[in-house]
Amino acid sequence: AVDTRMYLKAEIEEIQVLLKKLLRTILELSEKHLDTVMPGYTHLQPAQPITLAHHLMAYFQMFCRDYSRLEDCKDRFDLLPLGAGALAGTTFPLNREQVAKELGFKGVTLNSIDSVSDRDYIIEFLAAGSLLMMHLSRFCEELILWSSQEFKFIDMDDGCSTGSSMMPQKKNPDVAELVRGKTGRVYGHLVAMLTMMKALPLAYNKDMQEDKEALFDAVDTLKKCLLIFSPMLSTMKVNKEKMLKASKSGFTNATDLADYLVKKGVPFRDAHEMVGKLVAYCLSNDKDLDELSLKELQGFSPLIKEDVYEAISIFSCVEKRKITGGPAQEKVREAIKIGRRWIK
Repeated sequence: AVDTRMYLKAEIEEIQVLLKKLLRTILELSEKHLDTVMPGYTHLQPAQPITLAHHLMAYFQMFCRDYSRLEDCKDRFDLLPLGAGALAGTTFPLNREQVAKELGFKGVTLNSIDSVSDRDYIIEFLAAGSLLMMHLSRFCEELILWSSQEFKFIDMDDGCSTGSSMMPQKKNPDVAELVRGKTGRVYGHLVAMLTMMKALPLAYNKDMQEDKEALFDAVDTLKKCLLIFSPMLSTMKVNKEKMLKASKSGFTNATDLADYLVKKGVPFRDAHEMVGKLVAYCLSNDKDLDELSLKELQGFSPLIKEDVYEAISIFSCVEKRKITGGPAQEKVREAIKIGRRWIK
């Protein structure tokens, strides 16, 4: 139990180092793409315009939580179980507190039976690791989609891709797919540990030896996935033009047109219906909202004036959202600044 705790403390610290490297990579990419406009999605359908920086910073927040969870986990099990014996302690006059200090633990466990029976710290680590892998997997899924011919938002580096043994034109995002696939591996270890421990009486049972395979493999998987993730992100090429074009062609400014009408005094329900009809008109005439003439727009509402074009400009739609946590450049810059302070 002592060795396992010392091992896991050291491994968590290594994982945190790799996580910080990934966080720095995300911050660097975000700074480069503060003005790279792209569609934000709900239900995988174009919803509202955002920037790539804003999108990347969403993952920054996720990975910050992962870092904190690992820190909390480490802090909770940083107690020395040595001296618990088989379950009832020992008759020898050991100074457990002194041993804890010399081995780098912050304190000692307070019940000898629990000291022997406890595998919570491994399960908690696997739960934190599963959440981290889930975030990596979601990121990978988007990178895989974005690198497809249908999106063409990014181009993965050759070092993170492979060709096909049959189809010469193929460039497959293998690294992202492997990280996505290995997520289930860590999930499996978490479920295996929970299942193993669910009916064990106190204190020690031989079943508990199964914890090593789950723990060691999960640690190795997490480290390998994090090790490759930063290079995969830093070497990918971003197609800004494709992202901007997708923002303009998906009616992502429709909400802003509805907001424009609300500011003119139209109830939101009516504005929503009106813009829905405008989008249908655009689809029938193969136009975007900002390509409609003022006369066409006023056919749906006489309240629409020349200033509507500024209101529904894709760049304006992004920059107007200056709320804390929003996609406007100044707010994303603030988030990046806070992020840099956080990882120091």
